[in-house]
Amino acid sequence: MTTKASPSRDTSVAALRVAVVGVGGVGGVFGARLAQAGHELHFVARGATAEALRTRGLYLESVDGDLHLPQVAVHESAASVGPVDVVFVAVKATQVEGVAPSLRPLIGDGTIVVPLQNGVEAATLLADVLPPASVIDGLCRVMAMQTAPGHIRHTAVTPVLELGPRAGQTLEPARAATLDKLVAAVKAAGMHPIVPPDMAVAIWEKFLFIEPLGAVCAAAHEAIGPVRETPATRALLDQALEEVLAVGRAMGVTWPERAKADVWARYDALPADGSTSMARDLMGRRPSEFDAQTGAVIRLARRHAVPVPVHDVLYAVLLPAATPAT
Repeated sequence: MTTKASPSRDTSVAALRVAVVGVGGVGGVFGARLAQAGHELHFVARGATAEALRTRGLYLESVDGDLHLPQVAVHESAASVGPVDVVFVAVKATQVEGVAPSLRPLIGDGTIVVPLQNGVEAATLLADVLPPASVIDGLCRVMAMQTAPGHIRHTAVTPVLELGPRAGQTLEPARAATLDKLVAAVKAAGMHPIVPPDMAVAIWEKFLFIEPLGAVCAAAHEAIGPVRETPATRALLDQALEEVLAVGRAMGVTWPERAKADVWARYDALPADGSTSMARDLMGRRPSEFDAQTGAVIRLARRHAVPVPVHDVLYAVLLPAATPAT
């Protein structure tokens, strides 16, 4: 493994103080690359992950180059970090509501809080508890997983970070400046930042891609190839896509004309043995983002009186696998 233990920062890019809450695949990748670029990173973790980070540092095994940070700042409580410029909330979507109150000590006048979950409710949950002006919308695109505490494997896709104000939000000057600094820092660290014109559309486009595929693959107990190549499950997946499009429209999303066609093009290009993280977790009987994804479709459909018969069945079929045994 290539070792780079002495990060150096591009002095043309403003230094940032960053807290990463949740050091799994996503938090590990973004945190490691920003630390490598010389920014001040604070990792908030507990249990085995915190112990591994303290004793062995953070390992990143990556298609973009391996990295070992032998010494990282580890905190079991956000209270010991203090205010930062940027908070990456990288816990599972189902953990966002529970962790949100603990993030208050991280918030200063210019802080921006960036959720990186796969669902569509994280920013709202955070803004209900934290100063709303501090919470922006965010999403990421990267294939990474934690293979052991403190050890991240990044297998594909140079990380993409999409971020920007929530719908109807105008950032205060200090927070707008922090957003600009973060965009520059992410780019200088070798990743791809994007500030789309409409973050709601960006978040729902990602949701449209991952949720139907994850739910149908999990229900079929199959990888992507068999699901998309079997006419019945391909049709089921298409109907699930239509339902997410309908729920998004009810939420005020203005979908691009080719939204579904573009998703199908991506589905058909995916490896036949691939799947989404939610499908893998459900089929493996592990904690998953089922409630934040398929559960969110059901909740939002009910709220806006949108019929979602395919999702009703998928939810009922998958609920036993998503419910911890008592």
